[in-house]
Amino acid sequence: MREAIRLAGESVENGGGPFGAVVVKAGEIIAGSANSVTLDNDPTAHAEVNAIRQACHKLGTFDLSGCAIYTSCEPCPMCLGAIYWAHLDRIYYGNTRTDAAEIDFDDDFIYKEILKPLDGRSLPLIPVLRNEAILTFRYWQEKEDKTEY
Repeated sequence: MREAIRLAGESVENGGGPFGAVVVKAGEIIAGSANSVTLDNDPTAHAEVNAIRQACHKLGTFDLSGCAIYTSCEPCPMCLGAIYWAHLDRIYYGNTRTDAAEIDFDDDFIYKEILKPLDGRSLPLIPVLRNEAILTFRYWQEKEDKTEY
């Protein structure tokens, strides 16, 4: 956790957001990163996502089962989703999402939006060409040599 916190502080010093994360396997840090949203002009470049990408690259896998993530702040909804998709075993965090909201990093609106029905969300979700799009799902379903995840 101290390394995640150190990375968060280093990020602030370098012009990034105050978030850091490390992925650990068997007591060893596999990857560590900070938030680089403003530095990379990438809204997905949160510390957790960056650390997951690095860990997957280093380990040569998209499945981080057997690993844990230490993050300087409770993960936002995007990062939480990425953590679940990566199959990390545990999440350790320092600051809470309430702490983050107090310094204007407020994700609460996203948590609330997710709970709303699709037609009640502030960002319209508009279905288009499902009858064509479904063909790729059928192709996936029938493909025998696919890598499932």
